[in-house]
Amino acid sequence: MMMGRDSGQPAVAGGPAPHIPVLGPQAVELLAVRDGGVYVDATFGAGGHSRAMLAAGKIRILGLDRDPAAIALGADPVERAAGRLTLVQANFADLDSVARELGFTAVQGVLLDLGVSSMQLDHAERGFSFRLEGPLDMRMSSSGPSAADILARASEPELASIIATLGEERHARAVARAIVAARRQQAIRTTSELATIVARVVRGHPGDIHPATRTFQALRIFVNDELRSLAEALAAAERLLAPGGRLVTIAFHSLEDRIVKTFLAARGRAAAPSRHLPEKARAAPSFQILTKRPIVPDDAEVAANPRARSAKLRAAERTSAAAHPQRAEALPRLPTPDEIMGRR
Repeated sequence: MMMGRDSGQPAVAGGPAPHIPVLGPQAVELLAVRDGGVYVDATFGAGGHSRAMLAAGKIRILGLDRDPAAIALGADPVERAAGRLTLVQANFADLDSVARELGFTAVQGVLLDLGVSSMQLDHAERGFSFRLEGPLDMRMSSSGPSAADILARASEPELASIIATLGEERHARAVARAIVAARRQQAIRTTSELATIVARVVRGHPGDIHPATRTFQALRIFVNDELRSLAEALAAAERLLAPGGRLVTIAFHSLEDRIVKTFLAARGRAAAPSRHLPEKARAAPSFQILTKRPIVPDDAEVAANPRARSAKLRAAERTSAAAHPQRAEALPRLPTPDEIMGRR
């Protein structure tokens, strides 16, 4: 079963997309897939994790992805699953409301495989990669402002803050100045144009990452509001998981991993005592942390797939305690894409 939740229309059928997910066996093992269970693959992508989960047991899966291309390519695995896989176009921030709307309750596992997918990076028309010439888009969904729109409207201080915070780029101010100077001459519309501008002020050395890597990363995270969506998805998983259910996350970026780590640290222990609250009002731990240290790919996996090198997997098991009402993660203070685009 497939549906485009945002459009209300069925997803367009497409062919299979071969894909080997990073840390796939470890993720499936920590999800503790068991017959009769209900699971949520909240970042379906090319379907690699869902296929492995379906092979591990007689289960049902709700797959989510905000990218309409992933939904289209999911037609083949949905058909092969013969009713065991339901695929919906939706942001994983809404995973609990989508699941309940479709009758997926008593969920035993939620998987979050974060960041940009190989499928998105390898298609030039998506504008995610500085190595491929294409329009400067970077949207995971088909709606909202593109990266080119943000570059055209954001102020120099805003661009510097976005690039420094989300890209951890030391030369963010110089990059922002160069972008503003370039757009005075003409609009920045393609990946190669932006990569060239950044390379003029960020000097690379042999063996270093491409000078534009951090700037592209920052814009992608900002355009898709990825950190806020992640924080909301973690809280949604906490509300949705049944006692004993597992949460497994795979992060490729230090900011993502920090949000997950902070969330689990806050939920994995009793709340700090407060003189303003009676003893019985303290929130009990809602998760038991299963990975004291994150699991990372071994040398063989990194050699086979260099994009795996920064992956960190964390896992936790839901307790019977109520979900915590407060958000544990402090998000960077940045304007939203809509705020930038809303100016005249």
